[in-house]
Amino acid sequence: MSHYKSNLRDIEFNLFELFNVQDYLGTGLYEEMDADTAREILSEVERLAREDLAASYVDADRNPPVFDPATNTAPVPASFKKSYDAWMDSGFWGLGLPEEIGGTTAPPSLVWTTGEMVLGAQAPIWMYCTGPSMGSVVFKNANGVERDVRIAEIMVERQWGATMVLTEPDAGSDVGAGKTFATPNEDGSWNISGVKRFITSAESDLQENIMHLVLARPKGVEGVGGPGTKGLSLFLVPKYHFDHQSGELTGERNGVYVTNVEHKMGIKVSNTCELTFGDSQVGGGEAAQGWLLGEVHDGIRQMFDVIENARMMVGTKAIATLSTGYLNALDYAKERVQGADLTQSGDKAAPRVTITHHPDVRRSLMTQKSFAEAMRSLVVYTSTWQDQVQIAKAAGERNELAEAVNDLLLPIVKGYGSERSWVLLGTESLQTFGGSGFLQEYPIEQYVRDAKIDTLYEGTTAIQGQDFFFRKIVKDQGKALGHVATEIKAFIESGAGNGRLKNERELLANALADAEAIVSLMINDLMSAQDEIKNIYKVGLNTTRVLNAIGDVVCAWLLLRGAEVALEKLGGDAGADKAFYEGKVAAAQWFAQLNLPRLSAELKLAQGVNLDVMELDEAAF
Repeated sequence: MSHYKSNLRDIEFNLFELFNVQDYLGTGLYEEMDADTAREILSEVERLAREDLAASYVDADRNPPVFDPATNTAPVPASFKKSYDAWMDSGFWGLGLPEEIGGTTAPPSLVWTTGEMVLGAQAPIWMYCTGPSMGSVVFKNANGVERDVRIAEIMVERQWGATMVLTEPDAGSDVGAGKTFATPNEDGSWNISGVKRFITSAESDLQENIMHLVLARPKGVEGVGGPGTKGLSLFLVPKYHFDHQSGELTGERNGVYVTNVEHKMGIKVSNTCELTFGDSQVGGGEAAQGWLLGEVHDGIRQMFDVIENARMMVGTKAIATLSTGYLNALDYAKERVQGADLTQSGDKAAPRVTITHHPDVRRSLMTQKSFAEAMRSLVVYTSTWQDQVQIAKAAGERNELAEAVNDLLLPIVKGYGSERSWVLLGTESLQTFGGSGFLQEYPIEQYVRDAKIDTLYEGTTAIQGQDFFFRKIVKDQGKALGHVATEIKAFIESGAGNGRLKNERELLANALADAEAIVSLMINDLMSAQDEIKNIYKVGLNTTRVLNAIGDVVCAWLLLRGAEVALEKLGGDAGADKAFYEGKVAAAQWFAQLNLPRLSAELKLAQGVNLDVMELDEAAF
């Protein structure tokens, strides 16, 4: 049986009942992608994920790639290659890519809901197959350069692999401290020199070529290559040289080599590599030749197209893992017989019951269900704003509100989503299995290991919190946050749920006020730092808090919106979906009652933040 348990019904509920994407499918930009076609794609991806992609999950963990320093290679196990090939043969990886380079026009909401199922079944498949989506980034940033447009087409046509190459041993989150440099050649190419670390999918035997998108600092070129992130440029550096027109490999090796593959806690089949560029002592000692993307020195802005996509992927992966973790726990709980019902605990002859009869198990299961479904709504809600951005661009316009709200929500998807998922997988999903959860007989222990990385890469939760407050709230002057808050207030005042959600709307109103008060407090501390610079520390001590607080509020609101839809359905003939809709209402009420009252305590904690911990001597820690 497959380890992966999907929730296609809830995915379709979010798309077609809560957010009504069918209103713009089959029209305009998405004329060729109507709701029926979208449903067919979702159904087939669900089957593919559950059967073919999930099949290699255990074997690829137990028998991961082994790095060979003599050949600088790390081939993947045959079982994983079979799963990977099944995904690539399906062609669904082309959803959302520009038609000009061989993709299929599709809304991000469909891309990310299919992505949830792939990421929940075997996440490294999605990571290894990013070549075409990176090709989309190359196409977008080609700046009219014919060479780069053709390279983008080749990356899609030939299904190459690709990497995003930022991190260095001494420059992690501080990307601007990178020392890898580039020097120009007479033919217009550049030679790259340096060492990069933690590069995902930088080596495998899955594709004929890998295109590395490398941030490096131009050297010896007047007017470019200064300090910090603004001095970085983005270069296209292939593993193997190729004809820039036909795409055929020339047979020549480029001087970019994997020089180590990390031994990791989880997602072991995903090669996390050290990459060495242009070292005469490595490989054949060749120069690492690359080409400046778009012939403009605008690297960090260009790379952010990759980073933002990667952050959406990480959050979706985390939430997908929580969902399948919960559904595995639920199935186990329905079958595991243990103890008597609490109401008959004094009767030694009372029949034994499944653990779904025990109060704390029900508490745990509903907590898992409510968070998994809340954060799925968060992903879909965020992606519908991306739909609006895309629709506007296709019309030659710009939807600045949609862009700003998407920017606001991304750190919540990535930071809040990964933190909540990781904690719940360990404290609730695994715990439901008791001692069995600690065994490799069940997939939960691997889920826990595989999900931990989600809080770390593409910017740790602390980085997401800082980005959320300083860039997405302060720099934006609160416009996007204000818009979302206005929507939430309109829902609170709407009387949604015909009285069934009255208590929860009140909880939501109080929680929103508490979250807004935390934001106001932090802005006051930020302003006071103009006179007393150390007050900036107070802001830093609250950035993760405000990220999680607003994440709770937004997720509660989205669940309650879903509950309103479910109540309307229950008021009619819900038929076979009666239990599903009842579950939607119950999850929304549970989430609101469990999480929203805690924001009052978070506000008090935020108000109590002082500088004592910052003034403490380091030796005291």
